Amino acid sequence: MIFAGMIKKIIPLFFILIVADVFAQKPADTVVIGQKVITLSTVLVNNKFNVPSFIEKIQNDTSFYKAFKNLHVLGYTAYNDIRILNKDGSSKASLNSKTKQSVNNGCRTMQTLQQQVTGDMFDADSNFNYYTAQMYASLFFTKGAVCGENNIVGNKEFSTEGKSGIDKHKEQLKMLFFDPGKKITGIPFVSNKTAVFDDDMADRYDMNIDMDDYNKTSCYIFTLTVKPEYKGNVVIDEMKTWFNDSTYEVVARNYSLSYSAGVYDFDVQMEVQMTHYKDLLVPALMRYTGNWKVLFKGRERGAFTATLFDFN
Repeated sequence: MIFAGMIKKIIPLFFILIVADVFAQKPADTVVIGQKVITLSTVLVNNKFNVPSFIEKIQNDTSFYKAFKNLHVLGYTAYNDIRILNKDGSSKASLNSKTKQSVNNGCRTMQTLQQQVTGDMFDADSNFNYYTAQMYASLFFTKGAVCGENNIVGNKEFSTEGKSGIDKHKEQLKMLFFDPGKKITGIPFVSNKTAVFDDDMADRYDMNIDMDDYNKTSCYIFTLTVKPEYKGNVVIDEMKTWFNDSTYEVVARNYSLSYSAGVYDFDVQMEVQMTHYKDLLVPALMRYTGNWKVLFKGRERGAFTATLFDFN
C-alpha cells in the first residue's frame, strides 16, 4: 500500500517534469520562419510583434547604403584617423587629418585643412601604400572635382564586372560592408557564405530581436551570432543592428567578419553610427579594426576612425 501510494505521487510529478522540459526546450518567445529560429524579448512577445514582416524589412533594407550615398551630394567636415600597425600593436604609419567637402553646381571637391603623417603611409607619388588607407580614401576622400553623382539606390549597385586589381577588391569589400547578410558574387570561397537569411545558412546562427533606446531613438535591435560549432565556416560572425522603430532606418550597426581561405584571410570589426541632416540619413561615426592577408603580400593590420559633422 505504501509503495502504491508512492507510485501515485511519482507518476504525476514525472509528467510535470516532462512538460516543463518541453517548454524549456521550445520557449514561448521563439518564432520559427523556415530554418530561422528567432528569439524575442518579453516586451515584443507581449506586443504581438510581427516577426515575418520585420525580417522582410531588414532583408530589403537600403537605408544603410543610402546613408553613405548621401555623402556624395552633401558638404561636410571630417576628422580622419588612419593607422597601420605592427604585429605588437605599435604604429607603423599613420595619417591624422581634418577635411572639408564642398558641393557646388553638382560637383564635390575636398579641401585638407590639417594633416599629420608618420611612417610610409604614402609612396613617392603621394599614393597610399596600404590597402586599409586606400579603402578609407575610396569611402571618404575626393581627388579633384567629382561631378554628376546622386544618392539614388538602384536595384544593382554593386558589380565587379569590368573591374580588376584594387578596383575589383574595393567593390567586393563594399559588398561586405554595405550589404552584409546578402549573397555576394565574385569573392572566391565566400560567395555562398554571406547570405545569413537563406535557409541553408540561417540554422548556423542564433537570432534575437529586442527593443531599447539608442541615442534617444526608440529602436528594434536585431542580433545574429554564429553558433560556436560553425565558427570559421561563415563570414559574418556577429552583427547587431539598431533600427528606428518608426521608419526602420538603420540607426547603428556593429559587425564582425572573418574568414580564412588559404590564399587569403581577414578578421574585421566595424562600428557605424548614423545621424540626420534634415531628412537625409548620414553616417556620423565609423570605426574599423582589422587585418588582411593576401597571397604574395604581407599581412596588413589597420585601424581607422571617421568622424563626420557640419553637414550642409
